[in-house]
Amino acid sequence: MRSIRIPGDRVGTLIGSKGETKRMLIRTAGVKIEIDGEGEVIIYDDNAKDPLMVLKLMDVIRAVGRGFSPERAMKLFEDDEYFEVIDLKEFVGSRTNQLSRIRGRIIGQNGKTRTLIEDLAGVSMSIYGNTVALIGSSVGLPVAKHAIEMLLNGSEHSTVYRYLEGQRPRLRIAEMGFDI
Repeated sequence: MRSIRIPGDRVGTLIGSKGETKRMLIRTAGVKIEIDGEGEVIIYDDNAKDPLMVLKLMDVIRAVGRGFSPERAMKLFEDDEYFEVIDLKEFVGSRTNQLSRIRGRIIGQNGKTRTLIEDLAGVSMSIYGNTVALIGSSVGLPVAKHAIEMLLNGSEHSTVYRYLEGQRPRLRIAEMGFDI
């Protein structure tokens, strides 16, 4: 038995309309799941056929808890898709005005920076509360994480864009299935 906590306002999203998302997770992972209204998710993995699916399920639940739609989070059931969470408080402390400023830097004007990171690195990003969560491949995820950390450490947006552009050939080669 494993337990995960997600924010209470994300419980409805995890359960889905008429329990549809919860049933799909149970069917895909092959384990029983209980979700209470407070955000406590219990996974009964005693008779799991595939222990790796249980670990992937935990990442899917965490991803939904961090603001991803269940459809995007389900990508984590695929091979070579990973989940990463960056805690913004590690970079700016707990001052509210600094947290909103740094979220704004990551999103960019009209969402430009966020869209560029997602498109060029081939990842999905969710900015929820005091965290930035990423879903991506073993090649794209570190590129996106580094770009975000550059922004968090005060790099100019143009420097981050140049870094992302410089990584494009590497990412394209990886997309074609060649080892880097």
